Amino acid sequence: MPEKYFEVRWHGRAGQGAKSASQFLAEAVVEAGKFATSFPEYGAERAGAPMKAFNRIAEVPIRLRNNVQHPDVVLVVDDTLLGNPEITDGLKEEKILVVNTVKTPEEVKKITGFNGKIATIEATNIALEEIGRGIPNTVMIGALVKLTDIVPLDVVKTKINHAFAKKFSKEIVDANMRAVDRGHQEVKING
Repeated sequence: MPEKYFEVRWHGRAGQGAKSASQFLAEAVVEAGKFATSFPEYGAERAGAPMKAFNRIAEVPIRLRNNVQHPDVVLVVDDTLLGNPEITDGLKEEKILVVNTVKTPEEVKKITGFNGKIATIEATNIALEEIGRGIPNTVMIGALVKLTDIVPLDVVKTKINHAFAKKFSKEIVDANMRAVDRGHQEVKING
């Protein structure tokens, strides 16, 4: 019997935090007692260049090491990438497209042609309001957790507290906690 993985593909631009979000998600999943992998794929390695990151999550050890071809969820960290057909490549209509945008799910559908479930979150705006920087990755993780329950929110928050407290002030840790909460609360889905 083939192993079933829950697969996530992130689309963003280098420097926006998609790689870090993918790694953070994998670490939180492992903390929750599951198996997870995280790995990026870069084109031209420069800030602002399109890039992808991938996660595989399972109840069993993960042996597959290739890129995610048929994701359960696609997260788009930068909505200027929406016109790229690669965004929805391999994404079946019963799966979820999550986009950091001020656009509605209906507007995203018109741009992408994707007829499945589309969720939107104003992640950059939330990050600016809460953290003071336009790095939307913790907000996107909050939205992903809400839409999939792949890892409990309290595990993500514990991981944020543990990982960020080593490097940042209590104010920044608290700001990221609020950002993940807002991502969890404010994500909108069309169906």
